[in-house]
Amino acid sequence: MDRRSFLKATAASGAVLGAGGVAAPALSQGAARTLRFVPQANLANFDPIWGTQYVVRNAAAMVWDTLYGVDDKLDPQPQMVEGETVSQDGLTWTFRLREGLRFHDGEPVLAKDVVASITRWMPRDPMGQMVRAIQQELVAVDDRSFRWVLRRPYPKLKYALGKTNTPICFIMPERIARTDPFTQITDYVGSGPLSFVRNEWVPGAKAVFQKFDRYVPRQGAASWLAGGKHVSVDRVEWVVMPDAATAAAALQNGEVDWWENPISDLIPLMRRNRNIAVDIADPLGNIGSFRMNHLHAPFNSQKVRQAILMAMSQEDYMRALVGNEDALWKPLPGFFTPGTPAYTEAGGDILKGPRNLDAAKRMLTEGGYSGQPVTCIVAQDQPITKAQGDVTADLLRRLGMNVDFVATDWGTTGQRRAMKNPPGQGGWSMFHTWHAGADCVNPAAYNAVRANGDGAWFGWPNIPSVEAGVTEWFDAPNPDAEKIAMDKINREAIEHVVYAPTGFFLGYTAWRRNVSGIQKGPLPFFWGVTKS
Repeated sequence: MDRRSFLKATAASGAVLGAGGVAAPALSQGAARTLRFVPQANLANFDPIWGTQYVVRNAAAMVWDTLYGVDDKLDPQPQMVEGETVSQDGLTWTFRLREGLRFHDGEPVLAKDVVASITRWMPRDPMGQMVRAIQQELVAVDDRSFRWVLRRPYPKLKYALGKTNTPICFIMPERIARTDPFTQITDYVGSGPLSFVRNEWVPGAKAVFQKFDRYVPRQGAASWLAGGKHVSVDRVEWVVMPDAATAAAALQNGEVDWWENPISDLIPLMRRNRNIAVDIADPLGNIGSFRMNHLHAPFNSQKVRQAILMAMSQEDYMRALVGNEDALWKPLPGFFTPGTPAYTEAGGDILKGPRNLDAAKRMLTEGGYSGQPVTCIVAQDQPITKAQGDVTADLLRRLGMNVDFVATDWGTTGQRRAMKNPPGQGGWSMFHTWHAGADCVNPAAYNAVRANGDGAWFGWPNIPSVEAGVTEWFDAPNPDAEKIAMDKINREAIEHVVYAPTGFFLGYTAWRRNVSGIQKGPLPFFWGVTKS
């Protein structure tokens, strides 16, 4: 029996067996006021600035608030700030916080907390790094106001403070935000609509969040990270279920209420259950990523990286992720989100047409590959990474490469990919991940396409021509100039292989029909969600 048949049979058996087919989480008081959610992966660490994993970002969005929040039109709206004033020359920004903002320990949110939070965020974020490079002064003016003085204008400052991609500029108490940005925090006092129940956190099993009654939502309807974040449940329990068949059975039996990313193989089974609703989680989709380490052999060679692009079949990767549903994927000869205004395929010919393994093997030799192990870090508890990793292991072996396949979990992947050690000394050669389409519509917040060496994302590509294109995009005076810059970025990023895009795909989300208010978007938004 193959993997897909086994999953379907196991999930169906769980539906028939009822609660006896899977260990149900213990019911807490007021079960109707507790939302049980199956996240994409285990919450192995909980510092949204230290790393960039979406699962950490998703939990953090409940616990910490932001100064601005991007809405479903990708426009930044005021969130914790009451408003801002900008000098005529665009160099001095003065912000004022809303009244009544409090941290979960009861202390007021003050301007000094904001300054410390921004200061910790900037070194870890590409947009933050750009602002820090032109910053003259960032100071608290009084308890509710702070001033940011720049040496040259940065019109996208509000977007930088409100974007959805990691790391987000979450606001923490000053005492926590003073933690070195390259060291994980251990204190999780937040400013958002839910608080983290630290004493109920069991990594690998469960994380719990409870409604913060002193949170003051903005007026208006919620839209992604913007608007009124009204929480209608008392508790949100994240129940970690890395086995897809177990999660499917639990959702069918009512043991959980919402499954973040059910695999496509089990969607027909979910749809046959009248108590379950299924929909595309985010119309902007996702971009699969084969991320290579530019610091160490073999992928420090441009020709070796190009050999991967020449040999890889995006269809193989996408079929592994979504099965035979053609509507869920498309080839992607580039790095940006299809269907968005600045989408480009410039320079993408190497990813089109028939695959050429023989030519790729020759290019490997030209690039200096001589049989050294290729350390592939593949998280087995994350369906998106596991499916891609299986395809990659087969591809590299067919190319004659020596595959060191490290089967691990997503939390460990997040720790290990931050290491710059050589592969044989605890480091890595490649790992798989994915990027939400909302993060890839342009280079503003797209950390994975940046190529500024030590300041770049894991893999640390150092490609000046890509960075020149990014600078041209930020300085572009109109959309036509932005499009020219986007073409340059895509062309140079493919030529030098910042990373290998494995294709564009859509994913599902599923929930019990007694749950309502679920928004489509790049992360699960818990405000506005009700359970009857």
